[in-house]
Amino acid sequence: MKAIDTVLVPIHRAGWPFVAGFAVVSLVLGLAVAEPLGWIGLVVTAWCVYFFRDPERTTPVRDGLMVSPADGRVIMIVPAVPPPELEMGDRPLTRISIFLNVFNVHVNRVPAEGTVVKTEYRPGKFFNAALDKASAENERMAIRHRLPDGREIAYVQIAGLVARRIICTLAPGVPVRAGERMGLIRFGSRTDVYLPDGVQPLVCVGQTMIGGETVLADLHSPEPQRLGEVRR
Repeated sequence: MKAIDTVLVPIHRAGWPFVAGFAVVSLVLGLAVAEPLGWIGLVVTAWCVYFFRDPERTTPVRDGLMVSPADGRVIMIVPAVPPPELEMGDRPLTRISIFLNVFNVHVNRVPAEGTVVKTEYRPGKFFNAALDKASAENERMAIRHRLPDGREIAYVQIAGLVARRIICTLAPGVPVRAGERMGLIRFGSRTDVYLPDGVQPLVCVGQTMIGGETVLADLHSPEPQRLGEVRR
């Protein structure tokens, strides 16, 4: 049964219209136009099912832990000012940027326990999400979040080169828990997380993240930032 569960992963409800649409088009192409086109459409439909998968995650639960909001790869850890629409000041904070390719799970998760203070959508461009300028120029949904101890973090859903829709289910004033689902970015994207002042990341550039599971930081730990080594 466990082996079946790893294959039969639930699909996010936002994906069903796309799966159904691709399936219908594939059927029409295969029956009315040319059989090979139908098979190509079937492959695309299968990929769409895979893209919108929404697996369960086991979130580490302990006071002070922050988990990754997304699957993907850490591409940058740099000091940066949070998005101005969040009104968190102009002091740079440590920003962890996670790039999601089209094969990653695109369901996003809340990185820490606390309360949503503000959510702000900003339209923008669609540069490659791996570029540094994507944080400032691309379409995004920014969330300001107050932790139980009063400190604040920010996390941002950023559209990428082929992403054209950001879904966020959070709202100001809503209490949240680490690891719970918060939305979805369609077809390749990026997620930025801004740590509180003085908190060091426990991940490194190049590391692969599992949304809702990988620990990004420990708010109570004095451990210095980790460095990564590529090993073969």
